[in-house]
Amino acid sequence: MLLSLHVKNLALIEEEEVTFTDGLNILTGETGAGKSIILGSVNLALGGKADKSIIRTGAEYALIEMVFLIDNENQVRKLEQMDLPAPEDGTVLIKRKILPGRSICSVCGESVTLRQLREIAELMIDVYGQRENQKLLRREAQMLTVDEYAGEEASRLIERTAESYKKWKSLREAWEKDDLDDSARKREADLLAYECREIEEAALREGEDEELESRYRLLENFRKISEAAGQAGILTGGGDHSAEEAIDRAARELSSVSGIDPQLDSLADELAEVESLLSDFTRALNDYLRELTFDPAEFAQIRDRLDLINHLKDKYGRDIAGIEKAFEERQERLSFLEDYENERKKIRKEMQKEYETLIGLCAELSTVRRKAAAEFSKKLKEALLDLNFPQVEFESRITSGEEHLTANGYDRLAFYISMNPGEAPRPLEQIASGGELSRIMLGMKTVFAGKDEIHTFIFDEIDAGISGMTAWKVAEKMGRLAADHQILCITHLPQIASMQDSHYLIAKESADGRTMTHIRRLSEEESDCEVARLLGSDRLTDAALENAREMKKMAAAEKERQV
Repeated sequence: MLLSLHVKNLALIEEEEVTFTDGLNILTGETGAGKSIILGSVNLALGGKADKSIIRTGAEYALIEMVFLIDNENQVRKLEQMDLPAPEDGTVLIKRKILPGRSICSVCGESVTLRQLREIAELMIDVYGQRENQKLLRREAQMLTVDEYAGEEASRLIERTAESYKKWKSLREAWEKDDLDDSARKREADLLAYECREIEEAALREGEDEELESRYRLLENFRKISEAAGQAGILTGGGDHSAEEAIDRAARELSSVSGIDPQLDSLADELAEVESLLSDFTRALNDYLRELTFDPAEFAQIRDRLDLINHLKDKYGRDIAGIEKAFEERQERLSFLEDYENERKKIRKEMQKEYETLIGLCAELSTVRRKAAAEFSKKLKEALLDLNFPQVEFESRITSGEEHLTANGYDRLAFYISMNPGEAPRPLEQIASGGELSRIMLGMKTVFAGKDEIHTFIFDEIDAGISGMTAWKVAEKMGRLAADHQILCITHLPQIASMQDSHYLIAKESADGRTMTHIRRLSEEESDCEVARLLGSDRLTDAALENAREMKKMAAAEKERQV
């Protein structure tokens, strides 16, 4: 459930905060008042596309915050899966700050990506507008609708079917790829055999390349190393001007005054330690210089070995482990080619077995879909009759066959509808107008009402192209849906507005040379005036107000009857 919406510096909104209630929340206002901005702010908070042009002129950023109350365990699980803290009080704060060139998103105080934000939003709220209605005209969306209605059983079968299809397709691709004639098979086998011999004869050892590179660097820099080490030996050990001779003289000088000052004796001890360390260093350096040799033959051998290893790396892998993996893969492929006919028989047998499994799953899925489609069509027809489609016929037609095989089964589904007596049903996309699509979408939501885990819906343009009795029927259906859900509905129709549980006015005003959009909840008396305005009265006469109050009484009576 959506508890509140806070918007700051977005288009014509300077700063607005509104609290929503359960049931039917109606939003009305004059044309151009900014109703689309309110809906746009919700879409932005839920991960919609944003750019700097939506930031209010003169502001550095735009901010949208939405507070939800968690309605079910699925929402809690999703938050936990994304390592987001599940709040103890059940409230979830979704926040998006939009700056020029980027946006910052957070949920429950933790930073999230736009993709994560959209995933969470899909669990919290459904937004329906003209664009969503148009999606209903696509066949894949119609199939998805029936699959969602079929529920968990269909979901499990779809998942298993997709896995089986992937395995079968992989086997089929392997079969087609390895359809080789004798000469092609021999050419590939000869090349593989040569490459295996090349790797095998190299007799590589793990870590060998690193050891050789270290030794190669030493030999390559032999002269530079020997000169530097030799000079260091001269400077530190032996000779009149060496460090060793200087320290020895310093030690003798301090020794001549030992026992007089304890502090000086301590310094003499430290110098003795330095003399000992230098002596150890000199011996080690001399040992290193004695062992430092350069063998031209060894240098050439190491260079040639590294050239071979690097050549194999270029052909087969970045390192010795990669080369060994390439060797194993080539051996496996060579073994396959050497026993080609038997291996092909195995693949064909596996492919046929997987295909039979796949077709069996498709058949199970098709049975589930047909049952769900029949039930869905019946319930939707009943809902459409309630929405003033007096002569409607609705069908979900499924055609099945292996020629339609995909990862989603072998069914094709299309919605067919007839809205006039004697007229044969035709595909939905061929005959439905915008207003009819809005009512059909509303009918679908009422059909799904008992199955939907989402508690909050937003309807925009649900009243497109309707009036009179049809508008009243839509209002009744909205009231029925709002008995178990929270609905936010932007409308121009008094029939729908009169069904409200809470009524909000969106208005635009100008001050100090700036235009601003405001939203506020109306009192009962203010709601009467707004419904009177929607009825078409340019002046709030007693008759207009009485008409509005009468319409609201009828709506209240209808809600009582539904209970």
